Amino acid sequence: MAGQGKRRMSVEQPLWQALTYFRVLTLAYAVAQFVPRHDDVARPALGWAYFAVLTLWTLVTFRRVSSAERCTYPFLAADITLTLTGILLTIPVETQARIDDGASTLPSIWAAGSVLGFAVKGGWRWGAASSAAVGLSNIVQRGEVVQDNFHNIVLLMVASTAIGYIVEVARISERTLARALQIEAATRERERLARDIHDSVLQVLALVQRRGAAIGGEAKDLGRLAGEQEAALRTLVMGATLPGQRTAPPAERAAGPAGGGPVGEEAEELSLRLLLLSLAGPNVSVAEPGTPVALPAHAARELAAAVAAALDNVRAHVDAEARAWVLLEEEPDGTVVVTVRDEGPGIPRGRLAAAEAEGRLGVAQSIRGRLRDLGGTAEWVSTPGQGTEVELRLPPQTAPLPG
Repeated sequence: MAGQGKRRMSVEQPLWQALTYFRVLTLAYAVAQFVPRHDDVARPALGWAYFAVLTLWTLVTFRRVSSAERCTYPFLAADITLTLTGILLTIPVETQARIDDGASTLPSIWAAGSVLGFAVKGGWRWGAASSAAVGLSNIVQRGEVVQDNFHNIVLLMVASTAIGYIVEVARISERTLARALQIEAATRERERLARDIHDSVLQVLALVQRRGAAIGGEAKDLGRLAGEQEAALRTLVMGATLPGQRTAPPAERAAGPAGGGPVGEEAEELSLRLLLLSLAGPNVSVAEPGTPVALPAHAARELAAAVAAALDNVRAHVDAEARAWVLLEEEPDGTVVVTVRDEGPGIPRGRLAAAEAEGRLGVAQSIRGRLRDLGGTAEWVSTPGQGTEVELRLPPQTAPLPG
């Protein structure tokens, strides 16, 4: 809260300083106006008594309008009460003839200081309300609405409302700037930590993976685990440093692409890049574009689950250690294309149709069925001896689909 007060103070400080001296100058102007008509008023003693109180109040409260913290609402209420009292005291102080001729009220333009204090402190609504109160007291003092009186009331209301609105916009802008600076600082810190992790932990895990594979035996299993941890940690590091992504909450990311649990209602979109990067491993390489690919949560999870099913087929039907590559692309019209390619022997012609006829629905349901439900397509291109390529195409998604 202290930091917020300082930020507000930095925006409003010039206005408070101007208001401080405005009150003194307008007090001098009001007194100077009353001096030449001293002998023409009905009750000069009452007028001078009011100016004595007004002068004492202005001098004693000189520092009260130097900042938002010092200028409290109780002070402003007392200030505008003194203003309204002076306007209404004009009735017994001045003669009716002078009031009819348009003589100024006792506080004159000093009254604007109270209104401007409300505008700077509370915004345009407070400024409009206080100026309306001053305007109403002016009408009561004159006994009617005349052109010059109405003109002054409107002018005061427009000025106080405009200043109050400008103050509100300035506050919002400064809060936005402060948040942006905090995000920038946090991003720089995450990037620094990512560099440190890359220079130390990731390199050690990669070394353990290579040495374990070279030594063999139990060390090979240790190397495999190190490789999996390296891929998972690299995914987290990349997810923390990729700019402009709209990511899922940590609990949702931890559930994985096939978590099956309901997504939080607040997560309207998920980053498909992060979901696919979570599938990367020692034998799976993921290549993605340089820009975020955000999809409705249901569509992103279903598409990632289809990719995971395709990778499971590679491990089951090719080899547990077979290499696979995942390529994510987004076409200019918004179509998302994910290609999964392996280095296996390929699929014999008619084998997919035969598997579906035999009741093996992994391809038909886990992959093709998911894409069909999303309005997309899944195609297989396989050449014997040259591996298999699965192309998953998803048309632009205009709204989150139901789970």
